[in-house]
Amino acid sequence: MSEEQKNSGEAPLTESPPVDAEREAKLKAAAEARAARAAAKEKAEAEAGEAPPEAPKPPSPRQPELDAIVALLKQEIEEAAVEDAYVNELNGDMPMIIVSNSHWREAARLLKEHEQLRFNYLRNVSGVDYETHMEVVYHMVSLGSKREAAIKIKADREAASVYSATPVWATANWNEREIYDLLGIDFPGHPDMRRIMMPDDWVGHPLRKDYEPLDSEV
Repeated sequence: MSEEQKNSGEAPLTESPPVDAEREAKLKAAAEARAARAAAKEKAEAEAGEAPPEAPKPPSPRQPELDAIVALLKQEIEEAAVEDAYVNELNGDMPMIIVSNSHWREAARLLKEHEQLRFNYLRNVSGVDYETHMEVVYHMVSLGSKREAAIKIKADREAASVYSATPVWATANWNEREIYDLLGIDFPGHPDMRRIMMPDDWVGHPLRKDYEPLDSEV
């Protein structure tokens, strides 16, 4: 303390800490924060690892229905008749079977007439343009057992063709004509294959994804 401070009675001034000390304190605090976050993450991962694994999802109660249909198609027609099969969980576990286009004619009769199947009512037929290919979906019901199933048939986009189901289920008639009209899928064997909505001289098929209308405002 200087003589002037002693005489004035003022308290001595403290020196400010060096800059390096402040920096070290900040670095230390940041390191401690990182260590705390790492420890928390490690603890969470350890606790997650200790949790019991989830139980496997039980199979669909309609899986046996699907398996039975697939087995009959392969047995009565041939192995290649079924391209794929699965249960559609988003549609009430509906059995979905992709039947080879070349075997659809035989498969349709088998699905309706086989005593273990008896899908004697065709509820709906729809067509889809997937850009890579076209697809026709037949939704059928057995009026006796109340069972339902859907059959998918794929076709090339160019000269798309699927054998008509109308000779087997008469209700396919107008559905197939509508699909022919709007998507351009032909149905050989159909008794009256002509447009049903658009004029006969209409150019193109309005529901195809590459369709270009003559009037862009329409």
